[in-house]
Amino acid sequence: MSERKKFKTESKRLLDLMINSIYTNREIFLRELISNASDAIDKYHYLSLNDEKLVKEDQYHIDLGCDKENRIITVEDNGIGMTYEEINNNLGTIAKSGSSEFMKKLEENSDDAKNLEIIGQFGVGFYSAFMVASKVIVETKSPYSEKAYRFTSEGSETYVLDEIEKENHGTKITLYLRENTEEENYDNFLSSYEIERLVKKYSDYIRYPIQMWVSKSIPDKNEKGEIIEGKYHDETNLETFNSMIPLWKKNKSEVSDQELNDFYKQKFDGYEDPMLSIFTNVEGLISYNALLFIPSKAPYNLYSEQYERGLKLYTKGIFIMDKCKDLIPDYLRFVQGLVDTSDLSLNISREMLQQDYQIKKIATSVEKKILGELEKLKNDDFEKYQAFFKEFGINLKYGIYDSFGAKKDSLKDLLLYTSIHEDHLITLKEYVEHMKEGQEFIYYASNKSKEAVNAMPQLDALKKKGYDVLVFTDDIDEFTINILQEYDSKKFKSINQGDLEVLNEEEKKEIQDLKDEKKPLLDALKEALKDKVSDVILSERLVDSPVCLVSGEGLSFEMEKVLKQMPNQGDLKAQRILEINPHHDLFKALENTYNTDESVLNDYASLLLDQALLMEGMMIEDPASFSKKMCQLMIKASAVNEEDSKEKHIDE
Repeated sequence: MSERKKFKTESKRLLDLMINSIYTNREIFLRELISNASDAIDKYHYLSLNDEKLVKEDQYHIDLGCDKENRIITVEDNGIGMTYEEINNNLGTIAKSGSSEFMKKLEENSDDAKNLEIIGQFGVGFYSAFMVASKVIVETKSPYSEKAYRFTSEGSETYVLDEIEKENHGTKITLYLRENTEEENYDNFLSSYEIERLVKKYSDYIRYPIQMWVSKSIPDKNEKGEIIEGKYHDETNLETFNSMIPLWKKNKSEVSDQELNDFYKQKFDGYEDPMLSIFTNVEGLISYNALLFIPSKAPYNLYSEQYERGLKLYTKGIFIMDKCKDLIPDYLRFVQGLVDTSDLSLNISREMLQQDYQIKKIATSVEKKILGELEKLKNDDFEKYQAFFKEFGINLKYGIYDSFGAKKDSLKDLLLYTSIHEDHLITLKEYVEHMKEGQEFIYYASNKSKEAVNAMPQLDALKKKGYDVLVFTDDIDEFTINILQEYDSKKFKSINQGDLEVLNEEEKKEIQDLKDEKKPLLDALKEALKDKVSDVILSERLVDSPVCLVSGEGLSFEMEKVLKQMPNQGDLKAQRILEINPHHDLFKALENTYNTDESVLNDYASLLLDQALLMEGMMIEDPASFSKKMCQLMIKASAVNEEDSKEKHIDE
């Protein structure tokens, strides 16, 4: 019996779309055919458990074949096979579930068919074979049918159905490869190495052995077992290409650290053992397995635009996507690994995710697991956690800032900082626990290093009080703290911004009295610097240093530096306030100048500001003018000293 039948849809155009639009990567044809074979075996095994008519198989397998001479690839399984009706329903009807609606949508979106997102179980995986094959033959036998059948199609409007002799249940698919073109070399798929590569990439964790007879050239050996140079013979052996049992499906107790390290290096191109390996198995509304790794060192391009974050995505052990960025938040971009779930709605090509709420639920769970493991590492092995934080801590800070504080409660206890009192990294909790009695704020200072912070004049009053100060050296630090605002009800306060609030009532009254007394001088200095600073005040923070520059509320100097490096930020500028130490000899010199020679006060004021800017690590507006005024001041001072020396000599 031989029948020529038409596909049950307007198939020619639809089949063209299946072949040329839905799938974007030709090599996945093998993944689809192997996945179908695995499903057929699953179905037979399940039915055989409850149906005494079905013979229980001792071994299931998927056999691949490669005939280079005739350009043929075969995929064969001993699964459930198909009856006559099932062939017509499953192969004769493209996209049998909801096919009319599917066709309607294709008609409505004919210009961009491959962007259609249609949810449903479509029987189209088989048709990916036509991306590489000009003709496909399916030979199949169901245990529920006495007859076997051959389905033949060249991807046109019709197919041929024949009765054949086939002893065992299962399905064999034969692909006759297309002719090579300038764009595509289909002969690549005839290499056993390429077939093995595709199996390992996409189907390595199919639970049944995927095997193939492979011929290899083996060196001849003499009677002593020594290799005879230049002499070879061919040996053909049945090789299994897939590992079958995913590492992440095993119990954690069954997997050694060495196995994890080897897996990481093999799958993620790592050169060193990972710093941390994370196993997780979640069952519930969304079930998944995950195997995650934190590298020992940050990738060289981690913060470049070229770096792609994301976890490998599998469904039922079948590889779907290499970099699924939706599975991991940007601030955890350094985490590598994979997620395997059976609860994922994919589109008809399995190449794109269909419902992102499922991915979002998995991503939220994965993120929570990673942060939990980091918290555990911090508590159990703080030295190792410090090593982690030195490599990736900036990412956690970014996580607080980037989420506008939504993640601050889950990240704040993972932050580490150096301080002027401690040689090692400390947590915010440790800082608060060691605060001095009466200290109300968590103080911090931003600069390029701890040494540079220690040299800042703004620290004078805090050092005198014995208060510790957190050292911020990353550009993101102040942005993060502005989002965090407080820890354990203690507000953060910059040593370089606003009132430090460290003086007692008596000290505050003394400063206020001085401000009132010295108001004319301060007003004169403010007038001299009116275009450069917003105010000139007596300092509550300086003890030994003569002068410093602080910013007003809002934008800090450090934020100004960072923002100026970014494009299209405009002329953002922190408010500048010049603080002068009223107890320093320099202030007395300013008073004398103001009282005796007010004309040079402008130059002195300009020099003071430039000095404060230099101490802040900021550019002065006119270096030449600064140099000239310094020289004039030195000459004047030298002349005064010389005059004093002459007068002293005359007196003697």
